[in-house]
Amino acid sequence: MLAAPVVVSAFLAAPAQALIVFDPSNYAENVLQAARALQQINNQIQSLANQAQMLVNQARNLASLPMSTLAQLESSVQQTQQLLSQAQNISFNVQQIQTAFASTYGKAPTSASNASLIADAQTRWQNSVGAFQDSLKVQAGVVGNIPTNSSAMTSLVSASQSATGALQAAQAGNQLLALQSQQLSDLVAVLAAKGRADALEQARVTATEAQGQQQYTIFSTRSGYQPGNVTMFGGI
Repeated sequence: MLAAPVVVSAFLAAPAQALIVFDPSNYAENVLQAARALQQINNQIQSLANQAQMLVNQARNLASLPMSTLAQLESSVQQTQQLLSQAQNISFNVQQIQTAFASTYGKAPTSASNASLIADAQTRWQNSVGAFQDSLKVQAGVVGNIPTNSSAMTSLVSASQSATGALQAAQAGNQLLALQSQQLSDLVAVLAAKGRADALEQARVTATEAQGQQQYTIFSTRSGYQPGNVTMFGGI
């Protein structure tokens, strides 16, 4: 009867230990929260990556084309303009044209001498020859621009195809349009020079016909031939 209390007291005297209790619902909630936090971090990382890519794209779109053909095109235009400015005798000037056609290409006056008529005809011939020479010079200059224009076109097309952004593509397109404009200006110059030469030659032919008619009129209004005595070989 005395042993039982001893056992009980011994059990009560043993130190108490904490018991680990596993709560499945609490664990699942913690895992879910951790997963949500990780997803938010991933979303932020992706957002930062998208912003960085957007900045890179903007930098590419704002990047300028690393080449320019403007100097070449301006040089070609200046050469053609210089050839046109070297027009001989009658240049591309409205006032000079009006003056020339009022005098040299106008109707020959009835009082004009043969020497004056011949001088006007010589001037018209020189004008036509000079105009044809000017036309050939302009054509030669335009043909000389072809290799330069071809090289510029090749470079611009290559730059347009390899453009890294919208600005570079737009600048390449603008320079291609400038090249086309320069080629059109060369074509206009050729047509103008040839048209000038053709017009002066036609005017020369017309003036020559008018001068011939005038000379015939002058000749026909003169008094007829009056025969006279002619002494030959000392009256023999």
